[in-house]
Amino acid sequence: MRTLFLLAALAAVLPAQVADPRHIVTGSVIPDEFYADQPYIVKTNDGAWLCVITTGPGQEGAGGQHVVSLRSTDRGKSWEKAVDVEPNNGPEASYAVVLKAKSGRIYVFYNHNTDNVRQVIADNPPYKDGFNRRVDSLGHFVFKYSDDHGRTWSARRYEIPQRDFEIDRKNPYQGKLKFFWTVGKAFAYKNAGYVPLHKVGGFGEGFFTSSEGVLLRSPNILSEPDPAKIQWETLPDGEIGIRTPAGGGPVAEEQSFSILSDGSIFCVFRTIDGYSAYTYSRDGGRSWEPSQYMRFADGRLMKHPRAANFAWRCENGKFLYWFHNHGGRFIREHPNRRSMAYEDRNPVWLAGGVEADGPTGKIIRWSQPEIVLYDDDPIVRMSYPDLVEDGGQYFLTETQKDVARVHPIDPTLLTGLWNQLDGGGAVASAGLRLNLSGAIPASVPAPPLPLFYNRSKRADHGREDLRTGFSVDLWVRLPSAAPGQVLLDNRTPDGKGFALVTTAGAAFELILNDGRTESRWASDPGTVQPGKPQHVAVVVDGGPKVITFLTGGQLNDGGEARQFGWGRFSPHLRSAQGSANLTVDNRVVLKLRIYDRVLRTSEAIAAFRAGL
Repeated sequence: MRTLFLLAALAAVLPAQVADPRHIVTGSVIPDEFYADQPYIVKTNDGAWLCVITTGPGQEGAGGQHVVSLRSTDRGKSWEKAVDVEPNNGPEASYAVVLKAKSGRIYVFYNHNTDNVRQVIADNPPYKDGFNRRVDSLGHFVFKYSDDHGRTWSARRYEIPQRDFEIDRKNPYQGKLKFFWTVGKAFAYKNAGYVPLHKVGGFGEGFFTSSEGVLLRSPNILSEPDPAKIQWETLPDGEIGIRTPAGGGPVAEEQSFSILSDGSIFCVFRTIDGYSAYTYSRDGGRSWEPSQYMRFADGRLMKHPRAANFAWRCENGKFLYWFHNHGGRFIREHPNRRSMAYEDRNPVWLAGGVEADGPTGKIIRWSQPEIVLYDDDPIVRMSYPDLVEDGGQYFLTETQKDVARVHPIDPTLLTGLWNQLDGGGAVASAGLRLNLSGAIPASVPAPPLPLFYNRSKRADHGREDLRTGFSVDLWVRLPSAAPGQVLLDNRTPDGKGFALVTTAGAAFELILNDGRTESRWASDPGTVQPGKPQHVAVVVDGGPKVITFLTGGQLNDGGEARQFGWGRFSPHLRSAQGSANLTVDNRVVLKLRIYDRVLRTSEAIAAFRAGL
């Protein structure tokens, strides 16, 4: 099987010492044929996990693409043989989501190119002859069902009727042939079943040129044993689906839905505007409040590219949100934003959400994020996740389109996200190697900093990536925002070590040098606030090789000045250890803590809230 061959190849190349559970190779692989997409899981009534995945022998959209299911009885560590929902020798069957009824029956919903359409009218350019021959996002929306916990599926498939919307009538076929697909989770709400659907207006640059979201609602699917008698309606009312905020672009897709405690439905979705967008329905999906761009609880916009961004309600009533934490006007203003916005889905960030009262009902307040998953190759895209809770443990699935995996998630990371929203402050003690306050000397013995990599014990004695890191947490009062002020300096005469300085644009900059390689990253412009005490935290994370700045309790996100608030440092950098002494500008540094580990975003925010 192709997946087993790939695993053997990975084992030969990737170091066995990868210990960071955030690295995707540490996850458990979900078997596939070659292509692997949308690994979504439902827990069956016999205690298994049932994963439905789109797979095939070629790349995404190639012939032979079909939907399969797999069962696991050990939380994704191993999987039974895949079962075809649709065969690989039929028309394309793709992009499945699942729903479990009260009886334990499981429904799987997916695209099916029933009419075996081989090409459709598309924009020229980019399609030179005006036809798109990728045909996995059109045709009929169908379902099958299983009454034996996913071991077999009904022989017959059933079509779900879609009501024509304006976007359908404006496509090249006036809605007689519909373009669409689905992602995420189907869900139950007030004894009805809901299935998300993303309507597409046409094909061109960036593949889908316009899109909007709808819900297919069935009032009786959760209780009706005869699938032929299941009823359907398309929501919202009217002929316009869930679109971007006023003034936004034509792309509003991959809507993800969550139910709040007051019965409101929260929906978040991707755009090509540089931010994800959201809306609420207070009437079961029949109407939606005007869409807005996602924001953190502090009011800042949440940057996000054209990638899946899903929100899930957890069993404790709180929420988690998967996104990629970059974008803004650098996507919105790009001349090829439909295409370039697909890039940079690595690393993955999680934010935590808690309910609050809004003017029209419950709303969700979102924490600042943490890195939850990454790959060493920055070009790798991980996406189309699912969240599974089982026995108090949390798991995420993801795929890079050729390998899908299951990852257990450290629950303390999630607790930290949710606790951010409580407003409490405390200073972390684990890994604290230098703690200065009061009368700070101008020079102190430099705390030992970890190596980022070492020479391995392999036969070739190559690099052993230790995936370590360190953090600097300090309070300063600067007389001006002028560049060139040296706050901390551990460098030797030849530049080896680290320094924290001010740089152009009223920003802080961290310089790292091991005598062979130098890396540097700065905080967002304007973050130096002269004349008053301010908190600065710099986190050097040797897992994904990312540097983050937090200033004034806010994780820098680039703002209007740059697409990324976080930056990568060189994987060839071995250490930031320099001189035996650390020079401190004690005229401006009021408090200093250095850790020989990575501080989480939540810990740095708590340190800011703890104050001087």
